[in-house]
Amino acid sequence: MDNTGYIIAAAAALAGIGLGFGGYALWARRRVVAAAQRAKVIIEDANREVAAKKKEAALQAKEELYRTRSQFEKETRQERQELKELDKRINSREENLEKKLNFLERREAKFQEREKQFKEREQSFGEKEQKVQSLIAQQQSRLQQISGLSREEARNILLDSLREEAEREGALLGRQIEAEAREKAEQSARKIITLAIQRYASDQVSEVAVSAIPLPNDEMKGRIIGREGRNIRAFQALTGVDIIVDDTPEVVVLSGFDPVRREIARVSLKKLVSDGRIHPPRIEEVVKKSASEVDRTIREAGEQAAFEVGVPGLKPEMIKTLGRLRYRTSYGQNVLDHSREVAFVMGIMAAELGLDVQTAKKIGLLHDIGKAVDHEVEGPHAEIGANLARKFGLPPLIVNAIASHHGEKEPQTAYDFLSQAGDAISAARPGARSESLEGYLKRLGKLEQLALSFHGVKKAYAIQAGREVRVMVEPDKVGDNETVHIARNISKKIEEEMDYPGQVKITVLRETRAVEFAK
Repeated sequence: MDNTGYIIAAAAALAGIGLGFGGYALWARRRVVAAAQRAKVIIEDANREVAAKKKEAALQAKEELYRTRSQFEKETRQERQELKELDKRINSREENLEKKLNFLERREAKFQEREKQFKEREQSFGEKEQKVQSLIAQQQSRLQQISGLSREEARNILLDSLREEAEREGALLGRQIEAEAREKAEQSARKIITLAIQRYASDQVSEVAVSAIPLPNDEMKGRIIGREGRNIRAFQALTGVDIIVDDTPEVVVLSGFDPVRREIARVSLKKLVSDGRIHPPRIEEVVKKSASEVDRTIREAGEQAAFEVGVPGLKPEMIKTLGRLRYRTSYGQNVLDHSREVAFVMGIMAAELGLDVQTAKKIGLLHDIGKAVDHEVEGPHAEIGANLARKFGLPPLIVNAIASHHGEKEPQTAYDFLSQAGDAISAARPGARSESLEGYLKRLGKLEQLALSFHGVKKAYAIQAGREVRVMVEPDKVGDNETVHIARNISKKIEEEMDYPGQVKITVLRETRAVEFAK
């Protein structure tokens, strides 16, 4: 019984072990199947990801190919465009060269024609000289026979007649040569000046020697004056500018000939009025601050002008002196703006004439620098400016151009004439400067009086705002050839005795009338 029980128990244990092993095998099989399925899913996902990455790589390759192709096409188009422009420029240069060649050929032909004319004229003069010699011999013989004059007397008479004829022919030839030269010179000058004016033009602002300061109310006038006038006396002593307090409502006027001091006074008074605290210590403090601000503004204005014109390397003292022109006016034209304009115009004309543009611009910018201190130093501003330029170490070429831009000194170089031309263009163009009616009328009257002072002049009229003088002569007293001498002498006298902007054209007219009545 006991053994049977053991056997049964052993069989039961074996059966349990078998069942357990079978269950474990089944569980293991299921795990393997599940793992295989997961592996299959992973492989499929990997395949899909690989396919997606291949597709993405293909797209990126296509995009890169498209971008490369676009860049290549763009560069190709640019190169083609550049080649077209280069071809166009080459064609243009070829056309210009052909035009220049044609122009030179025409000019050479013209010179040859003129040389031929001169030779013919010389030959004609030789023939005339032979005729004159023959006439002299004949006249000598006839005069000796008829009048009984000596040979010396007859010779003097013939010389007088020949001198008159030679003067007449010389005047005619001189008029012809002068007209041709003047026409060519005027064409070239007109082209250069027109180009300069077209490429640079600026507006001008008129300023005066007084500044009006608005006030918030009339009570502020009393505060500016102060108790027993101590405030206004302190202000005037510190600034050197007069304050005019009149019946004009809510306005006081600052008056002074020094533009820098007037600007300091204007800035100071505006600050005092805005602040409201007006007493001598406060006035002194504000004036000092305003003087520093104006000094900085002057230096910045000089630096800005030199930078705009393109003139580097100026000394700080010269920059500061140049900046003072910001507060200086001449006939209502701001002198610093005028100097900038002259610098640009001179630079353009110098480029056209093949001169040094940098030197021309520097002369134009500094030509009126003497006006910055002309209220402190005696003498014309051109001479003062030349002395300043010499003091600042500028070369003699620039010093002479500054000194001669108004004719006080005889011009010596092309830059001297350019400074005169640039100054005249800037000052004479319409709207640049203002002139009082009284001064305008006096200038016109003096032009007419100068023309009437010559012998044979019947009437004279100043027209075109004084730019031209029409002169009418008496035909029985003045010949055609003498009109040239009268016009030249009038122009010289105007240059010597008058100051005027730009240039004055003198036109002399001679008219002969024959009147008859049929009865």
